[in-house]
Amino acid sequence: MCSAVLTPADRGPVIVPAMFNEQWQDGLGARGWKLDVPGAGADVIAATPYAGERIPTSVFVHDLVDHHLCGFRLSGYLDEAGALIQLAQRTGSDPMPDFRQIVEEDLLTGAVEGPDWKDLLPASLAAEIAPATGAEAAIRELRRRLGDGLLRALFTAGFVREGWRRRDAARAAWTAHGLDYAARPRIALALQALFEWMDSRVQDCGWAQARGDFCIRNDAVAFVFTEPAAVRHTVAVEGAGDAPDGRART
Repeated sequence: MCSAVLTPADRGPVIVPAMFNEQWQDGLGARGWKLDVPGAGADVIAATPYAGERIPTSVFVHDLVDHHLCGFRLSGYLDEAGALIQLAQRTGSDPMPDFRQIVEEDLLTGAVEGPDWKDLLPASLAAEIAPATGAEAAIRELRRRLGDGLLRALFTAGFVREGWRRRDAARAAWTAHGLDYAARPRIALALQALFEWMDSRVQDCGWAQARGDFCIRNDAVAFVFTEPAAVRHTVAVEGAGDAPDGRART
């Protein structure tokens, strides 16, 4: 049981299942991990443990910490707006490059996923779009009327507005798990260290597929492999419990 892995606390750990495939049948043949939660469909790309240049945690940890534990789905523009604001708050990173990338690659091209793209626009402008108009045609008309520069600015401002609007809901979702909202940066770093161990484990063992559960608490995080073998590993959260240096415990 996960509760036996971690130090005692008033509440049990938050359990989040995850799965690994050496090659996902997603049209890309991607290798890596996905959360095994609602909304983690084919459009959610499998992730590896590598962190970016600006951010000390991986995309997978972003999905777990800033999306799932904060109550946001793994897809959808409004959910991504909320999650990227959470990411910016816990890491001090600038969310604008990510917002701009989504605007350039999805929104300005008309290759949108889901209807919530309209909610990024000012309400008066969104109201002018006929309900029966497809996204590609609607965005093409907006580009003609407004120009790419203004439309780009409106979409980007919408991401910031909608992401900030969801800040309190994210905090409420996080604390409803019994987790300390102020500890998010430290919990995320512990999860990053744990994730690196998980990926090393599947490589060392030569596993083509694997499943298991994250067990998350304020003092420590653990992963318990359930397939193809039962293996567990724990990483202390820095500054919590009896391992303030954040060292791992197996």
